[in-house]
Amino acid sequence: MDSLITAAARALAVGDPLGALKRVALREDAPALALRGTAMAQLGDLGRARALLRRAARAYGAREDLFRARCLLAEAEIALASRDLNWSSESFNAVCMTLEKYADRANATHARYLEVRRMLLIGRLDEAEHALARLDPHSSPPAVRAVHELIVAGIALRRVQARAASEALARARRAAGESAIPALMAEVDAARLTLARPAARLITRGTQRDLLLREVEALFASPLLVVDACRFSIRKANLVIELAKRPALFTLARLLAEAWPKDVPRETLVARAYRARRIDESYRVRLRVEIGRLRRAVRTLADVFATQRGFAISPRGARDIVVLAQPGDDEYAPVLALLADGESWSSSALALALGTSPRTVQRALESLAKAGKAQPVGQGRARRWITPPLPGITTNLLLRATLTDV
Repeated sequence: MDSLITAAARALAVGDPLGALKRVALREDAPALALRGTAMAQLGDLGRARALLRRAARAYGAREDLFRARCLLAEAEIALASRDLNWSSESFNAVCMTLEKYADRANATHARYLEVRRMLLIGRLDEAEHALARLDPHSSPPAVRAVHELIVAGIALRRVQARAASEALARARRAAGESAIPALMAEVDAARLTLARPAARLITRGTQRDLLLREVEALFASPLLVVDACRFSIRKANLVIELAKRPALFTLARLLAEAWPKDVPRETLVARAYRARRIDESYRVRLRVEIGRLRRAVRTLADVFATQRGFAISPRGARDIVVLAQPGDDEYAPVLALLADGESWSSSALALALGTSPRTVQRALESLAKAGKAQPVGQGRARRWITPPLPGITTNLLLRATLTDV
């Protein structure tokens, strides 16, 4: 290994991609191509980075399994940064096994954290938590500890555990400071800002106000009946009724909860729940059937009953009903919430993370683009979606150097 390759790898390890490029920018050998690819990824040119890493993998040849595995790992990290989440699990596991076979523990550990971050992005929280429990960060470098705590905080945020998230982010900030990697410190700081932003909107008795995450946590622990439009569920304390797979029932429940203690006319329920322009007897029959299903689904928490002009809901054992909606209560708020991380997402990755169909996501993105809330980058299969950037502000890309000893 020559001195220039060693110096470039060390520059990447401390987050200095320009310093690395100064040493290997004109070289075409496999180690230099790999380091150039990682440097370009840290600078945000993900397309060029992917091309360089693929050239490096080909240049290493079939006999140099370890170095090819490192290139593939760097490609996987670029895929995560560009929100291309349709990985082949078998191929990624083969990369991890190769790294472990050659006792490359640093990169093997990094690969496992990469897979956990992917699980977190697509909402597989239980799997992410179990995988994270098998990783011990205490003997790892500060940058790895920071990544570990970021994942812990991410899981806590999604489970509405504000105190646990705050403590994990504080530990992540200390570890990131020890690492002295600017991009890592920027990512931790951006994550900490989420605790100061509205996490949801509370709707009750015709009034609305924004809630922080700690206030949402307190609301979930209260004896109130909460119709949660963020997670499509109805809950009171620890009892939760999931309606994510029954959207029509949840829409009716939300309409009734927003009107409580008043009732909702049948015409309003049909128009809002089924988006019907003309209401006929078939819609009225459908409404009666769906109300019956809703009554059975929520019978442990609330009563749904008919009134002279429509239907109403009444909580059981709770003094009030509140609705928890997305901040801004935008129709496409879940899509905007994912785009808000500042990274570019493909429509297929958004569909995977939201658990819905790609066509549904594409319609949402087209509507958001018309409203100026999202914008496409690229064409065809390479198209990605982002929120419109603010003038003069660039997005920091966190991509750790995984080829520090190439």
